[in-house]
Amino acid sequence: MHSEFDFQYAIENTKVLHEPDRRIDTFGTTQFEFQLVTELMDSTNVTRVRHGRIEAERPMIVTPTVTDDWSFEGFGAEAEAFGQWVKNHLKDLAILRYRFNFKRTTVSEEIVHESFATVCDKLLTEQRASGNPMRAIIQGVDDTWEISLLRFFFEMIEKSHNINMFDFKRRGLLG
Repeated sequence: MHSEFDFQYAIENTKVLHEPDRRIDTFGTTQFEFQLVTELMDSTNVTRVRHGRIEAERPMIVTPTVTDDWSFEGFGAEAEAFGQWVKNHLKDLAILRYRFNFKRTTVSEEIVHESFATVCDKLLTEQRASGNPMRAIIQGVDDTWEISLLRFFFEMIEKSHNINMFDFKRRGLLG
């Protein structure tokens, strides 16, 4: 099991190289595709690329128990522990409640025998060519990669919040 230091290290060393063009939908479920790129620590010019999807339910207006029913379906014990850590450290409650199952579908991975920078450049070039508005390319930490993925997800919450607030206000659901 990883420590709070490991969580902090993963958070600080996760970088979104390409963020989706879309945000979390206000009135529907949102699925993001991800490519999470990590360096293997004991090897030179060996990079791991994980591919998968992560899903969020539509945000709702806050109730007093914002994070009580978060579940982390498909993630391991490490992500469960990180989720508990987030709950314990969440200080500022937003007006909107983001209900997540943090549902992660099957993740595939490949080992690429090229430098980390080369692999990242290739993924970014492929993304520009495809134009997929729901894909994220994330630089993470290999042994705590799920934390890196969740860090991306929390960043998407932050970036979606104002749009979701506007949509709720526009429909008269918030004053």
